[in-house]
Amino acid sequence: MAEGRYEEPQFTSERLVTASADDVERAAEAALRPKRLEEFVGQPTVRDQLSLVLEAAIARGAPPDHVLLSGPPGLGKTTLAMIIASELGTSLRVTSGPAIQHAGDLAAVLSSLEEGEVLFIDEIHRLARPAEELLYVAMEDFRVDVVVGKGAGASAIPLALPPFTVVGATTRAGLLPAPLRDRFGFTGHLDFYDAHDLERVIVRSAGLLGVDLKHAAAHEIARRSRGTPRIANRLLRRVRDWAQVRGDGVMDLHAAQAALQVYEVDPLGLDRLDRSVLDALCRRFGGGPVGLSTLAMTVGEEADTVETVAEPYLVREGFVARTPRGRVATPAAWAHLGLTPPAGTPAAAAGTLFEDLSSGNPPAAGDVG
Repeated sequence: MAEGRYEEPQFTSERLVTASADDVERAAEAALRPKRLEEFVGQPTVRDQLSLVLEAAIARGAPPDHVLLSGPPGLGKTTLAMIIASELGTSLRVTSGPAIQHAGDLAAVLSSLEEGEVLFIDEIHRLARPAEELLYVAMEDFRVDVVVGKGAGASAIPLALPPFTVVGATTRAGLLPAPLRDRFGFTGHLDFYDAHDLERVIVRSAGLLGVDLKHAAAHEIARRSRGTPRIANRLLRRVRDWAQVRGDGVMDLHAAQAALQVYEVDPLGLDRLDRSVLDALCRRFGGGPVGLSTLAMTVGEEADTVETVAEPYLVREGFVARTPRGRVATPAAWAHLGLTPPAGTPAAAAGTLFEDLSSGNPPAAGDVG
């Protein structure tokens, strides 16, 4: 890895609740993707802002400003890129940061673009530095400098490009250098979905799949989907499998609960790895604090897997706290496992304080450290 450059940790995972997807799953998702902005469910702020950008560009008869979409994986950044091209009535070129290792790779893509086309660069934060610098000029001046010759006799020949629109997607917007970020005229951040919007996603997908989905089942799948449409659609397909093989073909509440029990996805969306982390924290280490490497070794996973795959959701949902001394289980973690934190632990103190506040009898000022 080049100095100062970030690379995503690479690992394989068969977790049903991971927001990542491989090529096979992306092919399965293709049939469920909305084609127009009005069909896109959720993200109302981004959808409304993007609609205004596109409508104005169409009215002017010119390509819209470059668009940067950021947010966790599985929320619809690729889908929005496809929708942008569809709304503009143009084609979409797709590439990714890891696929462009040299400036020449990017120059070849840019020089083949036609006027008005949309260039989608997934994981744009992983572009190689020379390619980034080439992209600066292409986005701002619509030209690339083709280097002819080598050494002292090399010269740069400017090559004009037709106007086009770059749509960049990133899960780590903070890693984008400021010069690149500044060249995007519109930046939209996608947030996790609430259960209501996920239900709408699931109902829409069920209709496209042609399956009989009951409202209670849609609600059950939605609340276990960790705020992520990709996970919701994956769980929907597994419930469909259970209903077809072990049920009567109807996706009702019983089918949803039974299927997700088979795949070890609990009512809060936690799976085996999540529960293993909580169990290790609470049972083996008394709630912590415990270091990441020790915790990972205890659950039999790589530290990168625990930190990147399991921990974000556990922290977001308030089961784990990250402290300078290590990871700590919260009262919610102990409660989820059906355990009582030992007296004297931070979780026990926090739980007692919560009970006092809930009862309307807050502790005296000297009792709160």
